[in-house]
Amino acid sequence: MNSADIELTEHIVWLPWRSGPAVGREDSAVVSVTDFRARRPWDIPHIYWTGLRLREGWYAMPGAIGMWLWGQPLSKGRGGSVSVWESQADLRRFVALPAHRAIMRKYRALGTLNSTTWQIECFTRSAARAAAEQRIKEWSSPAASA
Repeated sequence: MNSADIELTEHIVWLPWRSGPAVGREDSAVVSVTDFRARRPWDIPHIYWTGLRLREGWYAMPGAIGMWLWGQPLSKGRGGSVSVWESQADLRRFVALPAHRAIMRKYRALGTLNSTTWQIECFTRSAARAAAEQRIKEWSSPAASA
């Protein structure tokens, strides 16, 4: 990945799509969006680095179609992922992995997490990304933080 691969949309930095072993599906899929907000700015670099390391193994994640990492590191201390799965069971299997559970335990006290999951009937990257961006935007609104 180089800096030309990074995309900026509405103040959100997007890392490029990372395919999983189930890439190529065009039928239904499960989309999961996470939004982590760090309480302290000095925790942000390590949190982002951890997300990048987890992303490196995505090519071998059973049931993973693909994923993006996104962030607003300087303006809001936010970041997260948009992951796409063949099934809810595949997502649950990932969440239960020891590496993922260790990360969640380690960072739980360092910020707050929002997440949502939904089924998309006819998966396309553009439709999944647009729906994810809308949810991220909704979490940014003043009403969402009230």
